[in-house]
Amino acid sequence: MGVWQNVLDTFKEIVQTAFISLGIFFFIYVLLVQPHRIKGDSMFPNYHDGELLLTEKVSYRIYKPERGDVIVFRASDRNVDLIKRIVGLPGDTAKIEDGIVFINDQKLEEPYETQKTQGFETVTLGPDEYFVLGDNRGSSSDSRSFGPIKKNVIKGKVWLVYWPVTKSTQSNGFRMISGVDYSIPDAFYDR
Repeated sequence: MGVWQNVLDTFKEIVQTAFISLGIFFFIYVLLVQPHRIKGDSMFPNYHDGELLLTEKVSYRIYKPERGDVIVFRASDRNVDLIKRIVGLPGDTAKIEDGIVFINDQKLEEPYETQKTQGFETVTLGPDEYFVLGDNRGSSSDSRSFGPIKKNVIKGKVWLVYWPVTKSTQSNGFRMISGVDYSIPDAFYDR
């Protein structure tokens, strides 16, 4: 009887540990962070095909998304998650002309961008709309093709690239994603 009791007690502990672990996992996955894989070259050279990253979901419940944030959002036309950079905020007028992005008639300085932006268009964003572009403008399906996105489709902000760990020709390696100054003068915004 003692052996069976030990086996039963061990089995109960394993089941309890499994349930607690699953609960913690779902809490973190649903409320805090979510893993994503980069598919394609639309964010090259800053993010590479196959890199694994974590998207944090908390900050946009407290703060508004900012220009330059790299976000993951649900594309309504394809029912897939996409990764893009926010360049236009609610109320902005985003214009693409002669390969240059203008926000409210001011040239957007883009230190992450390595090529001209194709297309000619002008979009005035509504109170809950964002204009997003891929960093690799020649290979990106973004707001130029599907229009502005609404805040409610944003899943979160890219926070951490965790795989691959080491830098190589195919990846920049493990890195925290930090903020960058995207140089549209604050005098234009009273947010």
